[in-house]
Amino acid sequence: IAAWAVGAERGWITRDEAVERTYRALKFFWNSNQSKAKDATGYRGFYYHFLDMKTGKRTWNCELSTVDTAWLLGGIRFAAQYYDNADSLEQEIRRLADLMTFRVEWDWATFPEGGDYGQTVAMGWKPEEGFSKLGWTGYNEALFLYIVAAGSNYEGAERAYKRWLAYYDWKEPYPELGHVIFMPLFGHQYSHIFVDFRGLYDTYMREKGIDYFENSRRATMAQQRYAIDNPMGWAGYDSLTWGLTACDGPGPKYNTGDRRFNAYAARGTSGVGLTHDDDGTIAPTAAGGSVVFAPELCIPTLMAMKERYGDQGLWGRHGFLDSFNPTLDWYNKDYLGIDQGPILLMIENLRSGLIWKYSMRDPVILRGLKRLGFRR
Repeated sequence: IAAWAVGAERGWITRDEAVERTYRALKFFWNSNQSKAKDATGYRGFYYHFLDMKTGKRTWNCELSTVDTAWLLGGIRFAAQYYDNADSLEQEIRRLADLMTFRVEWDWATFPEGGDYGQTVAMGWKPEEGFSKLGWTGYNEALFLYIVAAGSNYEGAERAYKRWLAYYDWKEPYPELGHVIFMPLFGHQYSHIFVDFRGLYDTYMREKGIDYFENSRRATMAQQRYAIDNPMGWAGYDSLTWGLTACDGPGPKYNTGDRRFNAYAARGTSGVGLTHDDDGTIAPTAAGGSVVFAPELCIPTLMAMKERYGDQGLWGRHGFLDSFNPTLDWYNKDYLGIDQGPILLMIENLRSGLIWKYSMRDPVILRGLKRLGFRR
């Protein structure tokens, strides 16, 4: 949804085209089947993680996803502010945005008190099994989930956020790069697409003396340092080829000796000794989605990866393919929208602040930040 607005701003599509696409999307989601049916589109205001592109119904036996619903709401809340004209379609976008935002039943998706995840929002729900056993605790990509939920109708927001903060893990992998860790870089990027955290502090970050923007900058820099150190000896890793995050990979058919390769995995690192699933696979979205935090590192990295590997299979019609592994000379054949999106939107935030400009006007987001204790 936000990408269509970028397209309109850059002249790739007209504003009328962006309006029409956004209206049709919101109209579909609002009118789609919200029930316990196994092939519904959603339930209680939430939506399933994967939907069939032709029918809009649940596919792959996936879960009702609380965090992916939050990302949909991120685009919707942006649209509610960006499409501010008086014509009927833009008015309808704003009306549908509010209806969808306040239909989500966050308290229903919250675990009762007690246990490791008591009072936090469950990660998912399935009609066949009920709620997942895991709840959203920090620090990860669900920071925005709690903000948008607190800004709508979530009665338990403050209690849930207190539990979220209790799970933070602060490390200092390199001098002056101490930060709350989450190893895949996407966890440091997604919330920042819609929220400009510069100069905003919750109780935890105020105590640490940095904001979440600086936290993500340090996480980005730590990843580059890790690639320079390259403790596992993967081919290609250096100051201009780096970036571990969730992405596709070559898979176990390439396993040899003590080298093991994953298919889709949440690869990540916060520095030497703080690594998860590093199998030599690099995702351009890691640097691309962090371009707003450390442009002096990320822009040269993106340019170098395109120059070195673009013609070999990393660059195509839609820009960077999802991932590659220089050790194996392996290149992903797919683009993943969830990885392309942060590249586009973070570049636009760096260039013009477009998504921040409108999202940070939104009363739902502003109310959520206030309820969760964010202050300047």
